[in-house]
Amino acid sequence: MIRKQIRIAWLFPFCLASCAPPAGGTGTGGNTAIGSGGGVAGTGGNSTGGSSTGGTSTGGASAGGASTGGAGTGGASTGGASTGGSGPPTDAAVTDGAPSDVSVDTISPDRNATRDGSVAGDADASAATDATRSPDGGALGTIASTVDISDVFSGHPLPFALVTHGNQQFVAFYDANQQMTAGQRTLDSTTWKFAKLPSSVGWDSHNYIAMAIDSAGFIHISGNMHTDPLVYFRSTAPLDVATFQKVASMLGTNEQSCTYPQFIHGPRDEFIYAYRDGNSGDGNYIFNIYDVPTKKWSRLLNSALADGQGLRNAYPVGPTLGPDGWWHLVYVWRESSNANSNHDLSYARSKDLVNWQSGDGRTLTLPITLGTSDIVDPVPQNGGMINNNTVVGFDSQNRAIVTYHKFDSAGNTQLYNARIESGRWITRQASNWNYRWAIGGTGTLVFQIRVFGARPDAPGSLVQPWYHMQVGGASAFRLDEATLTTTATIGRTLPYPVSLERVESTTAGMGVRWQADSGNSPVPGINYMLRWETLAENQDQPRSPVPPPT
Repeated sequence: MIRKQIRIAWLFPFCLASCAPPAGGTGTGGNTAIGSGGGVAGTGGNSTGGSSTGGTSTGGASAGGASTGGAGTGGASTGGASTGGSGPPTDAAVTDGAPSDVSVDTISPDRNATRDGSVAGDADASAATDATRSPDGGALGTIASTVDISDVFSGHPLPFALVTHGNQQFVAFYDANQQMTAGQRTLDSTTWKFAKLPSSVGWDSHNYIAMAIDSAGFIHISGNMHTDPLVYFRSTAPLDVATFQKVASMLGTNEQSCTYPQFIHGPRDEFIYAYRDGNSGDGNYIFNIYDVPTKKWSRLLNSALADGQGLRNAYPVGPTLGPDGWWHLVYVWRESSNANSNHDLSYARSKDLVNWQSGDGRTLTLPITLGTSDIVDPVPQNGGMINNNTVVGFDSQNRAIVTYHKFDSAGNTQLYNARIESGRWITRQASNWNYRWAIGGTGTLVFQIRVFGARPDAPGSLVQPWYHMQVGGASAFRLDEATLTTTATIGRTLPYPVSLERVESTTAGMGVRWQADSGNSPVPGINYMLRWETLAENQDQPRSPVPPPT
């Protein structure tokens, strides 16, 4: 039988133009995002709104025993399993027919690295190709090593967490029984030590896991929340998953309806936690800051960063640390739990995550509201735009480029890029697709289109990766840098060998999921990535029968 687990792979990256390896950046919207540095540890859910069906369980954390090469986690666990859930990043070991596991793949470069967003794991398996070279002729990366981690739940996609820290590596995922699990190993070993945490996931694809390590080496985990009370664990000893304890609160206020947890290492190595307080269509975006010596949290800002005023909420992507030294935030406003109510694409930037300004340098008073936003494009409700699919990229002059999609004048969904030129946002259409993605509904939606940030390519040009379920899967445009007009379609780009995209599970409908490393590899040219397989999103509804683990 085929047995798949979460795996880690070491990847030697290749590149089209950028020579930086894929770094785990801001990750909202999809299973993973390759960001521009800054160490954002959490990744966000896919789309959303609607209510959560998976709850959390309470109880004390316990450390599991070690297992070699992965599937067994060992040790007793507390906190019961629930129906549904999702597993950790995985690749698979092989036998014949059933579970797939999380694994870590290590990839090394034949050329340089790319930050291509097509590493995001939302593309269906049908999007895979047999291409073996990048669009500019560069060879794809090679697998240096693969290590199995554990069996995981495959009912729907949920981003997991991978952090490489010095000579140690840490993972957080939902196991085959949907229980939140943390693991660690030293990089020269394939033996993992596991700890079962008292929280179990259901069928809600919003309930991903964020993990990060503070400057004293203590490990922080938060996740399994969709308008739920805060779920937060912290180790009581540095770099030791066996010492996790549940922390009941950070500050004690605005913690009863949490979603989208995100740990951020700030510009002066501040340890920051961001999350949404409230509901889709009625929520605020809050930043907390952690004092490492006292182990106490406080508010980073005197108010929410963005306030929906009880009428709506902002859906941010970021903050992303750009090559210009600024933190960039792209967001939309949403009026209700229905995904068709997204509107008014907006932008903000900051040097310190405290003082924010518009793209043209105007100071933004906090909290930012719809009326005070720097609006990039006033896309109306039912205008073909969706939250978590608005991203920032950069040209060779380090100017921010905001990428998103909306309906054109004919009612078809098109990809657009916007940039500040002569003091104002200028928007240009990049695609000419003859297809309308009629966005609507609640819960986690299957994204028919994914957009990724533009980046420099050859002199005078940019690469714009994208995924379109109806137009051949993953591909990319080449853009004229001066005008942002499309000059060619250049096909897909991958930061890993295409063989890793081949689905190994025999369960129909499985797709490959990826999670980038939000830590730092100690070896130049080596990148770590998690790989696993799950079924697609199902608007947070249970499936029957429950698919076998992966």
